[in-house]
Amino acid sequence: MRRVTETDYDDVRRITRDAYVGAGYFEDPNHPYVQVLTDVEHRAAHAEVWVAELGGAVVGSVAITFEGQRYTDIAIAGELEFRMLAVDPAVQRGGIGRRMVEWIIGYARTLEGIDAVSLTSGSNMVRAHGLYESLGFERVPSRDWWVPDEDIHLWVFRLALQ
Repeated sequence: MRRVTETDYDDVRRITRDAYVGAGYFEDPNHPYVQVLTDVEHRAAHAEVWVAELGGAVVGSVAITFEGQRYTDIAIAGELEFRMLAVDPAVQRGGIGRRMVEWIIGYARTLEGIDAVSLTSGSNMVRAHGLYESLGFERVPSRDWWVPDEDIHLWVFRLALQ
């Protein structure tokens, strides 16, 4: 894992679009949220964007944000929130997503004042839910929310750091 660079933007854009559209979360690659997902330049200007490499190639990305920041959806004081986690469909189911989330947890443990990791996940993202729960994340239904003007229910998961 390393911080994104401008030379990675096209890879991150492709991977994120292909991961979300390919998994069926959005049927239309022109959906407004897919446009948000592919705006890597904006995301990198307002959040920490990290990439996963395998054999020198970018194979995944994630945005990390904290309470009060522009890309934050649900993080409260003391939480690191991660968003827009994506693994290249060409290498999915090979453990990269798990390693990325494990890295995020480890990174959070190094940050002063951070005592939990949180995220939102679409209620239909069942495979991702299994990953998060296997790593100790717990649902926090009281923090679930609906995307405004969409039929998308987002579930909140949280891992308290020990």
